Amino acid sequence: MDSLVSNVSDTARWVTAHRATESARPDALFHDPLAERLAGERGHAIVAAAPRSIRHGWWLVARTKILDDLITDAISQGCDRVLNLAAGLDTRPYRLDVPPELTWVEADLAPLVAEKDRLLADQTPRCRLSRHAVDLADPRARDAFLDQALAGATKAFVLTEGLLMYLEDSDVIGLSHAFQRPEIAWWAFDFGSAGVKKTMNDRTDGMMRNAPIKFSPTDGLAFFEKLGWSTLLVESLVTAARRFRRLPPLMRLAALLPQPDPRSPGSKMWSAVACLTPLGASAQQ
Repeated sequence: MDSLVSNVSDTARWVTAHRATESARPDALFHDPLAERLAGERGHAIVAAAPRSIRHGWWLVARTKILDDLITDAISQGCDRVLNLAAGLDTRPYRLDVPPELTWVEADLAPLVAEKDRLLADQTPRCRLSRHAVDLADPRARDAFLDQALAGATKAFVLTEGLLMYLEDSDVIGLSHAFQRPEIAWWAFDFGSAGVKKTMNDRTDGMMRNAPIKFSPTDGLAFFEKLGWSTLLVESLVTAARRFRRLPPLMRLAALLPQPDPRSPGSKMWSAVACLTPLGASAQQ
């Protein structure tokens, strides 16, 4: 398994393989015709080698659907730019029903950007898409990229799907400060509790050894609210997966139990998607 997940970028193949599987269902929550191409044999091999406790990938499917809906809703509210940071092998600009005049900007590490450019060279996005090689861990490079990517925007949606969990707390704080600028109206991401961190790092047969989870704030959503953000939405992934009818049978009863406090999840097994707006901007949404 170590050779399959050699770094954080390889987790993008795992996520994309689950998108391909979901897209093949007759009752698919979303349709991603490019997922199979992007996941490749390696993506499906990672899924097959994963411990049974995480092999199903229900939370990844739920996460995808929630974020799809958030982006669509933001566009209906006047979003004029989407920034997908650590975009991985995401294909939303090719599959979502978005206005052709919308500007969509992706950023990720150079090797993954080059691979994605090659694999999607014959595809046409549904909006104005640009893709950039940026090391988001480098504050100077990140801020220069944001200056360029947000030029001319008035109501931007920033997505950091599947990113924060791999960062140190200080890096997340750095991103938070970088995103508090007038052009950005929404910041959407997923995050998990200390229980998720422990399970993924210690109980997955070494799967995450080369891509360990680091960020799991014990105060959950409050971590971000203390940094100057107002919460527009937070949804537990297990609750969403039950709503979408994607939970494995043994988890359906557990989903009916009271969920942890999003602002104090502690060490319980809990993860969610959140959408925030800078304090003071929520009244303008």
